[in-house]
Amino acid sequence: MTSPMRNIAVIGAGQMGTGIAQTCAAQGMTVMLTDVDLPRAEAGKAAIGKALAKLMGRGKIEADEAEKLLARITPVADYAPFAEADLIIEAATEREEIKNAIFEKAGQVLATGAIMASNTSSIPITRMANHSPDPARFIGLHFFNPVPVMGLIEVIPGLATAKETTDAVTAFARGLGKEVVLSQDEPGFVVNRILLPMINEAVFVLGQSTAGIEDIDKGCRLGLNHPMGPLQLADFVGLDTCLDIINVLYTTTRDSKYRPAPLLVKYVEAGWLGRKTGRGFYDYSGEVPVPTR
Repeated sequence: MTSPMRNIAVIGAGQMGTGIAQTCAAQGMTVMLTDVDLPRAEAGKAAIGKALAKLMGRGKIEADEAEKLLARITPVADYAPFAEADLIIEAATEREEIKNAIFEKAGQVLATGAIMASNTSSIPITRMANHSPDPARFIGLHFFNPVPVMGLIEVIPGLATAKETTDAVTAFARGLGKEVVLSQDEPGFVVNRILLPMINEAVFVLGQSTAGIEDIDKGCRLGLNHPMGPLQLADFVGLDTCLDIINVLYTTTRDSKYRPAPLLVKYVEAGWLGRKTGRGFYDYSGEVPVPTR
């Protein structure tokens, strides 16, 4: 594809999908947003509206600009309208079987010359490309949460991805005002290959009672000059997402250094997934997060 991508389809109206939709619409692109059903897609657009209202309250965006941005996002019930899309971005949960089913179904309407991308944070692109209609037009496009704020996108071509696809998607990412990191298709890519073992090790340190939550996070904030500690960051990402990613690293590489921390598994089994459930390593029920142990 040589012409700019202006008509974008986003599959998944959760936190990542809505962030991607908002970011694209902010750059004047037309966005179709879908999920498992139309009500969820509409709820995703409503969540974007609430986020824009907060930005208006802080003077970050004018009301007419927010209204125009929101008008560029259209919730849709199924994949049929995606035949008009220049780029289809999958932003579903980090489960390979779910993503593959999406690629197979959405691939049926992928236009000639259009590109299909996955927002996966860890799953091999080359493997998933086999479930798309044309692996040459399939690529990894990893956004970071919260998408409108974070300045980075990882671009990950698979083994069969055409150079034209990589060039077009890189230009698209830069057109969103983001910096681009180009990664080879290796487990975890660049950022999560480094980040998730650190988070996992922090949970091992906690589980072995080497230090408490506050001291672990304080040590990394002040000793490593990180903006937030690894346990707080894990809560922000979602402990289920962290576990999914570290499991992908473990099962893909068969390297024991990626073995999930038992305490991380227990928290996920308990439904303590972080900020989105109100409890993870911190309790978010009050105004200030409080360590849970």
